[in-house]
Amino acid sequence: MREAFASGRVLDLILLLMLAEATLLGALHWRTGRGIAPLDLCLNLAAGALLVLAVRAALVSPDPLAPAPFLGAALVAHLGDLARRWRG
Repeated sequence: MREAFASGRVLDLILLLMLAEATLLGALHWRTGRGIAPLDLCLNLAAGALLVLAVRAALVSPDPLAPAPFLGAALVAHLGDLARRWRG
């Protein structure tokens, strides 16, 4: 189990589950028109997936700056998500 975390395989599994979630929720919205709008879903899941990738980079890379691009991209996705949700 320790190897699965150290190698990042657990995080790869989480990313696959997030992809399955996006696929199922996207299909639900496409078929019924209900649920989360595709752009809102993509921005939300992108922010989360990029944070998972940042953790993975921190675990598997010897470079302490490896997570930085993922964290920056996660911030952009998060701000986009907030902008879509903001009601004012």
